[in-house]
Amino acid sequence: MRVLMLVHGSGGDVYPQIAVGRALARRGHEVSFVTNPYFAGAVRSAGLDFIASGTEAEGRAAIDNPELWQRGKGIRVLFDGVLRAMPETYEIVRNWRRGSGGEVVTANILSIGARVAHDKLGIPLVTLHLQPIVIRSLYEQPGVVTPEAWRPVVKPLRALLTAALDRWVFDPAITPRLNDFRATLNLPPVRRIFKDWIHSPQRVVCLFPGWFGRQQPDWPPQTRLTGFPLFDQVGDEGMSPELESFLDDGPAPVVFTAGTAQLFAKHFFAVSAETCRRSGRRAVLLTRFAEQIPRTLPASVMHAPYAPFSLLLPKAAALVHHGGIGTASQALASGIPQLVVPSNFDQPDNAARLRRLGVAESIREKAYREDAVEAALARLLGSPAVRAACAEMAHRIAEAGDPLPAVCHWIEETAALTPAAGGSVPRPGS
Repeated sequence: MRVLMLVHGSGGDVYPQIAVGRALARRGHEVSFVTNPYFAGAVRSAGLDFIASGTEAEGRAAIDNPELWQRGKGIRVLFDGVLRAMPETYEIVRNWRRGSGGEVVTANILSIGARVAHDKLGIPLVTLHLQPIVIRSLYEQPGVVTPEAWRPVVKPLRALLTAALDRWVFDPAITPRLNDFRATLNLPPVRRIFKDWIHSPQRVVCLFPGWFGRQQPDWPPQTRLTGFPLFDQVGDEGMSPELESFLDDGPAPVVFTAGTAQLFAKHFFAVSAETCRRSGRRAVLLTRFAEQIPRTLPASVMHAPYAPFSLLLPKAAALVHHGGIGTASQALASGIPQLVVPSNFDQPDNAARLRRLGVAESIREKAYREDAVEAALARLLGSPAVRAACAEMAHRIAEAGDPLPAVCHWIEETAALTPAAGGSVPRPGS
């Protein structure tokens, strides 16, 4: 089988799907991975063929834009990048395709050129979703833990809200450029793309378990849930000797991270370091961008540019983070409490789901101050109920085992649908 994997986004989008690509390659398939050149080393280290999408400078320009992390403005920045990449993505798929059978494309929600290629070329397509929020439902309000008494009103309110968002926000931002491009390929226009079109009509595979994001009655029927892939680069970069020594030299520290793409976290790290100085807590501040770290740190606080979560978090007392799904899932697997400081995109919804599970609290960015952080950490670390919930989530992940064989199965099944002579591709029968 030949597999073309298209992933646009930050490290939180890319690394889990590298895990999928590596699993497919180990099953004997030929895998090509398309993403920004910034991730070329990680892709090749996993044994996958790398195909560049855009330039490293373009990827850096996106995360250099402070509006990316501002609610309202961030979605426009994101859509602009998605639409600029669309024609190139389509051409990559068209040039890669041989049309001889046994071929399949996988794509995340940002790689919309892959869906255009499916519509035009008939090539099998699997949509891979990392977080529940990207699949719309009238039964859940993203970012909210809905009390049981309010559930009857969620569906009618969501119906009004989603229709308004489509009409006044999403469609005006995306469909003009999308449909102009589709017209050059003699494809009909589409609308309400986030209702149905954004998902492959053949197979949607969710890389999270049902207890984190329960499958809703109005999700696409071709959706299958698997589990968290839990990928990090242990083989390439382990923990530094300095970090190993720090971890062994005292009580388990609190780990603070703002995510791989966050260049505007000086306040976050300054407050984090001061909180730990006042309380005497040990801490690790994790970021590749050293300019975000205060010039002087107390002896109980260490800065590390990188450490594999699978090695670091089992030695941590708690994790304070932005709410990215990859980071959250690693903390769940490690069985430690989480304090989430969400800003945009899927982060508020992930935070709400973690609170619902009883393993986390969340703080708004504007409220991230020393007294609030220390009070939240004290509650999380001092609660037997939180400790039990964290242990339960870690047990669920361990008991479920590796989800990647199931992910590979659904991709292989979809590849088998390739028609011998091109044209439209049927849907799976199950």
